[in-house]
Amino acid sequence: MRKILTGAALVLAAAVLAMAPAAAEYPDKPVQFIVPWPPGNLEDVLTRLIAEEMQAQTGVAAAVVNKPGGGGGPFPGAAVVAGADPDGSTIGSFVIGVPTVGPLLGIQGFTKQTFEPVGIFLTYPFVLAAKGDAPYSNMAELAAHAKGNKVALGHFGYGLVPTRASVLAGRELGMEFGSEAAFDALDCNTLASGDADVINTTIQLVLPCLDEIKVIAALTDQRIALIPDIKTLGEQVPGVDVALWNGLFVPEGTPQEVKDKVAAIAEKVVMGDKAKDVAAQTGAIIYWQDQASSEARVAADYAKVEDMFRKMGDL
Repeated sequence: MRKILTGAALVLAAAVLAMAPAAAEYPDKPVQFIVPWPPGNLEDVLTRLIAEEMQAQTGVAAAVVNKPGGGGGPFPGAAVVAGADPDGSTIGSFVIGVPTVGPLLGIQGFTKQTFEPVGIFLTYPFVLAAKGDAPYSNMAELAAHAKGNKVALGHFGYGLVPTRASVLAGRELGMEFGSEAAFDALDCNTLASGDADVINTTIQLVLPCLDEIKVIAALTDQRIALIPDIKTLGEQVPGVDVALWNGLFVPEGTPQEVKDKVAAIAEKVVMGDKAKDVAAQTGAIIYWQDQASSEARVAADYAKVEDMFRKMGDL
């Protein structure tokens, strides 16, 4: 009798399973990539390529949504991702500041565990640049000049890692900038007009006058292909070697299979021809750093940013 009941139970269970819908394959609803910067920046361009590829591969709508607050806090764009369901329907395209500065400054809702990296794919080609007739060509000469002269620094915001790295590098060399100010645009005109003596910008924005200016340092963790002879800030000031990178992040608890699928699509895009064209035209350093390597990089850069903040009296 027991065998008969067991067999019946098995038949019933099989029938229930047959009637149950199969688990949905990711993505099963529209996906939004949150870019907490205005349209047109490097991370925006590359993230749009990733969204287009996801939609092409899966047939599910995927789009970039631009939000404010990408660099130095309080990160309202990233907060949208922090509060989203961990199902892969909301993905953040974030710079280094979101997973490091946010937790360090105790911004509400941001801890080391808030986001999980899918992969890092971009290092912004930030540089320190001056007019062509500036009496300094590298960090040591800039520091020597600044000890007897006021040097005005232009940047995109004091909270950004490249800005802080520039200020800290100067202090490590015994100098202070005479003044500093944030600009909406930092390009050839900024230098030509004399609005700033030194600007912290991307090489993309000074390409039209690259032969007429002086690039003092590359604020990257490797030299920029368009200016291979220019030393990085870390080469000139040891210990100040943190770079502004961008990667894809999801809320804590997102399934591994979701992260793996997003990573496969993103890697295909950033290693493809369109991304190579972007790199060639802008000086951007584009690559794919997988989840494990990205986790290690975030941890290492958290320590670097923490050290930077302590030296600058912000912690």
